Amino acid sequence: MKVPDGETLRTVFLDRDGVINEKAPEGDYVRRVEDLKLLPGAAAAIARLNRAGLRVVVVTNQRGVALGLYSKEDVLQIQAALEKTLAPEGARLDGFYFCPHEEGACDCRKPQPGLFEQARTDFPEIDPASSVMIGDSLSDVEFGRGVGMRTIFIEGPAETQRYGAERARKLADARAYSLAEAVEFLLKGI
Repeated sequence: MKVPDGETLRTVFLDRDGVINEKAPEGDYVRRVEDLKLLPGAAAAIARLNRAGLRVVVVTNQRGVALGLYSKEDVLQIQAALEKTLAPEGARLDGFYFCPHEEGACDCRKPQPGLFEQARTDFPEIDPASSVMIGDSLSDVEFGRGVGMRTIFIEGPAETQRYGAERARKLADARAYSLAEAVEFLLKGI
């Protein structure tokens, strides 16, 4: 995927649930480390991004915190377990940002730009023109487009697709059936 005006791709933003790991059934959440199950090929795909010299940043809505189903500390423990699981494949995440709020309560819940701004605080060189967002929901695609990034929509299994999937397909710059396929597509375009 070419980024605008000849820019070189430098940063890949990823949603977590449904992109890197299995998404819980609709209405449920990945609440504990034991619930975390990597999707096939996800670790290898992230390792390919790392080897290509790209920054990999996870941005995820974690509404279950606002609902009292799990805590911010649980989210951080799950993230630590994810990073530990990725490491044997030579994969690493450069940044992790999450929104623990209910819809309409903040500017960090995707599709709002707050998580992007948090990432830019830590990595001031991040530029939307040289970034791409890979996600499996309408809010992921709207988030990427809203800050000026290219977007890839992960189709995923029909039974885990949320409301808005059809609109996300139309809005996204590209579609893929897995993170591995999206990464293959991206790296061919570099």
